[in-house]
Amino acid sequence: MPKADITLRVILSALITTLLLTTTPALAELGEPEKDELTFGFIKLTDMAPIAIAYENGYFEDEGLYVTIEAQANWKVLLDGVIDGKLDGAHMLAGQPLAATIGYGTKAHIVTPFSMDLNGNGITVSNEVWKKMKKHVPIKDGKPAHPIKADYLKPVVDEFKEEGKPFKMGMVFPVSTHNYELRYWLAAGGIHPGYYAPHKGDTAGNIDADALLSVTPPPQMPATLEAGTINGYCVGEPWNQQAVFKGIGVPVITDYEIWKNNPEKVFGMTKEFTEKYPNTTARVVKALIRAAKWLDENDNANRPAAVKILAQSNYVGADYDVIANSMTGTFEYEKGDTRSVPDFNVFFRYNATYPYYSDAIWYLTQMRRWGQISEPKSDEWYKQVAADVYKPGIYAIAAKELIAEGKLKASEFPDLDTESGFKPEQTEFIDGVSYDGSKPNEYLGKFKIGLKQDVL
Repeated sequence: MPKADITLRVILSALITTLLLTTTPALAELGEPEKDELTFGFIKLTDMAPIAIAYENGYFEDEGLYVTIEAQANWKVLLDGVIDGKLDGAHMLAGQPLAATIGYGTKAHIVTPFSMDLNGNGITVSNEVWKKMKKHVPIKDGKPAHPIKADYLKPVVDEFKEEGKPFKMGMVFPVSTHNYELRYWLAAGGIHPGYYAPHKGDTAGNIDADALLSVTPPPQMPATLEAGTINGYCVGEPWNQQAVFKGIGVPVITDYEIWKNNPEKVFGMTKEFTEKYPNTTARVVKALIRAAKWLDENDNANRPAAVKILAQSNYVGADYDVIANSMTGTFEYEKGDTRSVPDFNVFFRYNATYPYYSDAIWYLTQMRRWGQISEPKSDEWYKQVAADVYKPGIYAIAAKELIAEGKLKASEFPDLDTESGFKPEQTEFIDGVSYDGSKPNEYLGKFKIGLKQDVL
């Protein structure tokens, strides 16, 4: 063979090797999935969208994962499915991995390497309650001025008490964001939502309550309200907008107005799964990050397509218009009072997918505030539990792979090498109380209603 041909072949071989190394670092560094057939669970809510989109857009398959997605009857069934291995992972309430790990309810070490969204919930009251409540709400330009505080609900609750009638509200699960957001809103308006006392066998959460909170599965909220069993509820979409469409209730506030850009659902897996199948876990997170980015990119341009997918009976199964009301950047309060809320559902921007320790600690403070954690704990305890459950290290592996592959940019993530996991002090709460996740006990001490260093 001529010397020139040999030289050319060497050069071409070197170029091909370089090209392979620079274009497929994930295969070289991350490794193939240890388990490629997976089953994930979800509840029929719009914030399960990253799972649906990762499936429908082929992001799971891009990672060599063959996924089955199954709706679950309720949050307990879903959690049990993950614990017993019927489900490899699931769309979870942010409080579920934390509660399970500390042994409140079911005891199991559940972790989350991925935060699914910000915001997305609302509080709805019945037409009867709204009629009474509206008398106290300030009016601006002919419409109720927002945010609508629970201060304006308090006279209605007081009226119920004077008449000897219980004021009842629904939330989706004892360790749900909805429970804590509803309690936060009520307490900020001087309405006591009640304490738990698990050490005394009391898990109802109604000790000293002005408003009685109980569990109702999300899809059943509108029907339960319509039947008069409850006077209002806190739930994710599309079940607040469903009340408007059915004409049975009025959403009075979104969680965005209670705590701006609050963390919502997470993707939960057992610690055992993530340790046994690290490559699979990282690849799942890669697919979910891509789905979250798709949902938010170009100012939510893909949301109508996402709504069409979510409207399918195998996902959320509500009417397109009901889901679109919030997913496409608007929210309807009173019938006809539709307002622009572009950040009602956030899936990627504002680092929504990053599992911040400070998010975990906020949920733990609320568990303590309302007695689900019976005794006071040290700041170090809160931080340790957060680190046991929230796994930014797994997230960073997935994010760096996506950056290396050119699918996302480093600027779209926190600094993955220096991020502490603690957000700067957050101030945008409806009651004006600021939150610093590094000082949980100091934070608890700021509230007029709620446990601090005391034990019931």
